[in-house]
Amino acid sequence: MIKKVLIANRGEIALRIIRACKELNIPTVAVYSTADALSLHVRFADEAVCIGPPDAKNSYLKTAQIISASELTNADAIHPGYGFLAENADFAQMCEDNEITFIGPKSSVIRTMGNKAVARKTVKRAGVPVIPGSDDVVTDLTDLRKTVKTIGYPVILKAAAGGGGRGMRIVRNDVDLENAFLTAQEESRVAFGNPDLYVEKLIEDSRHIEVQIIGDNFGEIAYLGERECSIQRRHQKLIEESPSPAITPELREKVGKYAVKIAKAVGYSSAGTIEFLMSSDKKFYFMEMNTRIQVEHPVTEMVTGIDLLKEQILLADNNKLPKWLKKFKLRGHAIECRINAEDPRRNFLPTPGMITAFHAPGGPGIRVDTHVYAGYEIPFNYDSLLAKLIAHGKNREESLSRMKRALEEMIIEGVSTTVSFHQAILSDKSFREGKFTTSFLDTFHY
Repeated sequence: MIKKVLIANRGEIALRIIRACKELNIPTVAVYSTADALSLHVRFADEAVCIGPPDAKNSYLKTAQIISASELTNADAIHPGYGFLAENADFAQMCEDNEITFIGPKSSVIRTMGNKAVARKTVKRAGVPVIPGSDDVVTDLTDLRKTVKTIGYPVILKAAAGGGGRGMRIVRNDVDLENAFLTAQEESRVAFGNPDLYVEKLIEDSRHIEVQIIGDNFGEIAYLGERECSIQRRHQKLIEESPSPAITPELREKVGKYAVKIAKAVGYSSAGTIEFLMSSDKKFYFMEMNTRIQVEHPVTEMVTGIDLLKEQILLADNNKLPKWLKKFKLRGHAIECRINAEDPRRNFLPTPGMITAFHAPGGPGIRVDTHVYAGYEIPFNYDSLLAKLIAHGKNREESLSRMKRALEEMIIEGVSTTVSFHQAILSDKSFREGKFTTSFLDTFHY
């Protein structure tokens, strides 16, 4: 049995993991950089170990120091959260080699699904539709031009080794192709240490639909409904909801079966997400798999009543997938707004600094996942996410009303945030009617 969990992360996800472990009566170890010495995850963990200076590459990405911290504290399991080392196959392999339970899938699965070009091939073999594009990475402009000529413009270049909008460029004509290719290559090299790209046909007027899956070490897989993630800026998600306003029960079953088929094809265990594009004619195309817990996992928890973090830990401890988990029923509707320390009126410029006042909203159906407090100094070294505000209601209309109320109640002073930007989106008629695609923000006026 898992006796102690080291959390190889920071911020709200580190706190979320600590809470799950406390409910399972499992002691926790926080690791932290010097910039995070006063963070709440350090305060609420049972033990804490400083692993380096503020720069992530010298602390949260330093695999040897994290393994050493687990050995120092006798932690027999590591939860990577999301970001940082969560989808690093070499780190998962290090845990396996050191007989430390990695709370996530096997390193071989992370390696297969982490390379987007390899993942596309794997999914095609499983009989699930993929977006038309290159069968492998494109290594030079000649190779790229051949592929583009076959599939036609517009296309999208993507980093083979990562996601989150980095190393990604939309190209609509030959004139812009070379510059987009070179820029995306360099961005991918800097972000992921790998310049490899692949190319896909750009499916316009599409919706971004992802399916939450969870599996055990004995081959059992369940899907827990879908999340709508189409409201995004520069391929970064801003608002997520479940269920999607565009998905019928029949479509839910169809995309859910696709997700299970993919997960079984790679021998997946743990919690994970399979992402699809849904075209305007309701066809699904595989995009990528996230072999980790997602930022937006709370919306699924709210509509299923399932604690994904606790289940993920139990499955890593070699428990079987509970039979009742496969029989979940969606309960109402949930929506999440990511509250970032950014200034929407200055092109979303990050705004690190001191939070002078903080008040989290409450009331029926409201959940706030955050690591900040009044007096907290936001470091400039990390992601700008301050809080995830989640509203749940008996239907979409009620969840939107509760979210609107909660945004009005949220007080964050001292830095600029995206609260007012979310309020503007929620007031938009097309959004409230559920009539939007991934290009919604291209024409949205704030």
